[in-house]
Amino acid sequence: MLDLCKRIFLARRIRCSGAILLLAPILSFAQTSPAPVDVMIVGVFHMSNPGHDIHNMKVDDVLAPKRQSEISAVADALARFKPNKIAVEWSKDVVDERYPKYLAGTLPPSRNEVVQLGFRLAKVAGSKGVYGIDADGDFPYEPLKTYADAHGFGSLLKAQDDAIDRQVAEEERVLATKGISAELRLLNDPVRLKGGNAFYRTALRMGANDAQPGVDLLSAWYRRNFLICANLLQLSQPGDRIVVFYGAGHAFLLRQCVSETPGLRLVEANDYLQP
Repeated sequence: MLDLCKRIFLARRIRCSGAILLLAPILSFAQTSPAPVDVMIVGVFHMSNPGHDIHNMKVDDVLAPKRQSEISAVADALARFKPNKIAVEWSKDVVDERYPKYLAGTLPPSRNEVVQLGFRLAKVAGSKGVYGIDADGDFPYEPLKTYADAHGFGSLLKAQDDAIDRQVAEEERVLATKGISAELRLLNDPVRLKGGNAFYRTALRMGANDAQPGVDLLSAWYRRNFLICANLLQLSQPGDRIVVFYGAGHAFLLRQCVSETPGLRLVEANDYLQP
């Protein structure tokens, strides 16, 4: 009887030891895994009115004192996130040439959102630096429209365009009546961003057999956003806290890229922006 008890006791010790041995690598991995990268995507409107998009928002002078006060409040609010890097919709070369001038006070006044939001936040928050992550890309809309008009999809495409026009009108109203912070909150509402991306899925209906202008449009659009996200990932290091300022049309895909990438955590801009 005593020998049986010893055998049971020893068997339990062996199983327990095995569990400890199996658990040890897991604990070791947890202790040594890199710190996550927190990324806040801030979809923005084009403050300098470049008119480069199919649908363009009308913006008053952001250098006016009222708008400057609003932009300063936005920068202060986002600074609470404590970003150590700021990524913007300019090329690396342009940022590297202009940001030092901004810090030195020698950059000419600019209405561009990169300067007004990106450069300003980096200075206010004491960030490590500003990084240009833009990438060129085509947007073959005209072939899509030509196909749609010739194959009975004209009304479908017009309905999508009309919906975007209504969104732009709402953005102009919010900016005029509630200010820049409220406008940015509108642009970065996740539900609204998802709805805005519907155009690209609808475009896939426009085509047949070897003629696929909708696919061509999405392929070009997704490629550009993948390039942008690749630039973002390649500048990130464990423990970084990054704010990305980009045209709101890119926000849905950039948010998706961040949220689906291991090691990155998406931070909601609207948790920091004031109502």
